[in-house]
Amino acid sequence: MVVDQPATIGALPVAVAQDAGVLVGYLPGLAMRRIADLHPGEAKTDARDAFIIPETARTLPHTLRSIDLGDEQVAELTMLCGFDDDLAAQINAAANRLRGLLTQIHPALERVLGPRVGHRAVLDLLRHYPSPQALQAAGRKRLAARLSRQAPRMGEQLAADIATALGEQTIVVTGTGAAAAVLSRLAEQLQALHRQRDEIACEMEKLVEAHPLHLILTSMPGVGVRIAARLLTEIACKTFPTAGHLASYAGLAPVTRRSGTSIRGEHSPQGWNKVLKRALYLSAFASLRDPSSRAYYDRKRAEGKRHNQALIALARRRADVLFAMLPDGALYQPRCESPAAA
Repeated sequence: MVVDQPATIGALPVAVAQDAGVLVGYLPGLAMRRIADLHPGEAKTDARDAFIIPETARTLPHTLRSIDLGDEQVAELTMLCGFDDDLAAQINAAANRLRGLLTQIHPALERVLGPRVGHRAVLDLLRHYPSPQALQAAGRKRLAARLSRQAPRMGEQLAADIATALGEQTIVVTGTGAAAAVLSRLAEQLQALHRQRDEIACEMEKLVEAHPLHLILTSMPGVGVRIAARLLTEIACKTFPTAGHLASYAGLAPVTRRSGTSIRGEHSPQGWNKVLKRALYLSAFASLRDPSSRAYYDRKRAEGKRHNQALIALARRRADVLFAMLPDGALYQPRCESPAAA
C-alpha cells in the first residue's frame, strides 16, 4: 500500500495494513506534485491523485520512502513533540501580543519587562498589576517583595528598574484601561501555556529515558530532553547507508548546481527534513560550552565563516559523529585537540 499522508487521516489505514503484514510506502508531497506535472491535465482532484500515487509506485519505486511505526515509544514521542511545538508557537504569539500592548501604552516599561516576559515572576506581576498605574500604586517595596518570591536574585533590581521606567512617562495613553484587562489575561494564558509545556516535557522525558538510545544521544554535549526526543522521532526508525546520507536527509550536505560557466554554487538539498536540521542546529549551538565543539566552531570562524555558517558546519560534524555512534551503541567520546589537553 502506498500513501501520501502517513499521519493524521492516514494513521488508521497504515496501522491496519501493518497489522495485516502489508508493506507500506510513503510518497512525499513534494515528489508527488512534481510527478503530477508529468501527467496530462492541471486539475487537482482526489481521483487524479488516486491514479498518480499507484502509477508512481509502479513506475518510479525509488521515489517512495518506507514507513516503520512499530516503535510505540517513538509514535508517542512524535505525538508529544507535535503538541510541544504547538504550545511553543502559542507562547510566542501570546508573548508578542503582550509586548505589543506594553509598547503601545508604556514603551519604557516594555523595555524593562519585555525581554523577561517569559519569566514566571514577571508574568505573576503582570497578572496582579497589569497597568502602569497599578504598578505605580503598588510601590517599589511591594513589587520587590512579590518579584523576590519567584526571582530572589533579580527581584530588588527589577523592581528598581520598573520604578525608573514608570517615572519616564506621565501621560496616560487612551485605551490603557482596556489594555490592562487584556494584559492580565495574556499573562494568565502564558502561565498556563508554560505550565502545560513543562508537563509535556516531563512526559517526553519519561519516554526518552525508557528508549534504548537514550544514553547514546544524551551523552553528546548539547542534547537535552527535547533535542533527544526530536532525534528519536526523526532517525530512530530510519537507516542510512553513510554519514553523508544522514547529513543530506538533515539538509546539512550542500548540493552543487552548475550549468557551464553561468551558474555555480551550492544549495541545500530539496526534500530535506527541516525538523531534524533544526534539532541538530540547536544542539550545535548548545554544545558551544563543550571545549571540543567550541574549538571546531572557532576554527571555522577563523576561516572566515559567519556565525550561522560555522554552526551549520558544526551540526554537520555532529551528524557524522551521531552516525558513527548509533550502529555500535557507543557513547560520545570528546576528541583531545592537543597533547596538553589530553
